Amino acid sequence: MSGKGAVSVEATGETVGEAKWAALRELEQLVPGLDRDAVEFQVVSEGERGLLGVGFSPAHVIASAGQASAAASSHDESDLTRDAREIVERIAAGIGADVSVSSVREYEGRITVTCIGPDVALFIGKHGQTIDAIQYLANAIARAHGERHDVVVDAAGYRARRTATLESLARRTAERASATDKPVALEPMTPVERKIVHEALKDDPEVETASEGAEPNRFVVVLPRHLAG
Repeated sequence: MSGKGAVSVEATGETVGEAKWAALRELEQLVPGLDRDAVEFQVVSEGERGLLGVGFSPAHVIASAGQASAAASSHDESDLTRDAREIVERIAAGIGADVSVSSVREYEGRITVTCIGPDVALFIGKHGQTIDAIQYLANAIARAHGERHDVVVDAAGYRARRTATLESLARRTAERASATDKPVALEPMTPVERKIVHEALKDDPEVETASEGAEPNRFVVVLPRHLAG
């Protein structure tokens, strides 16, 4: 469902059933008095277990609340979330991407704007470069208007998938750096992605991380702790 005013969320799980259950719980937090029978599901991926458990990918669904429920919840949208929605919609229109905002959530000083639509791949871009640029621009516009909340822009569950990939890469790289006792440089990443790698390894007793190089080719180096400094 993609009608105007609808409320949609995305969720993942080991099975489609678990993903649907997780999506329902999230919708219930966004839409008071949610009618579960009115919720529609779009199965994006049924997930894959992989050979001997290797290469597992979760099931991924999009759940949308009915028009009536969505209309009721839209009255609860704050000025902050409304502004974030409008900013992202303007940017999407500006780059010619056929996507719509499916949900806007405010939580712990952060506003997450999630988009769905036929051009979601264009909206995300190669290695997430476009969606990261959109997020950067959305935050710059919000700051220019005096907003202090961080704006996170997501689409089709990209942030969760990319975060999981980067955290796995960080752990593997840390193991490699420890095993070889040598620094290991990763490919250039956006500031958003570099932060994920730094956070994933900040409590690792064996390694430290550092960012090197100049934008847009700045990258993370993982090095044995005794070589740091």
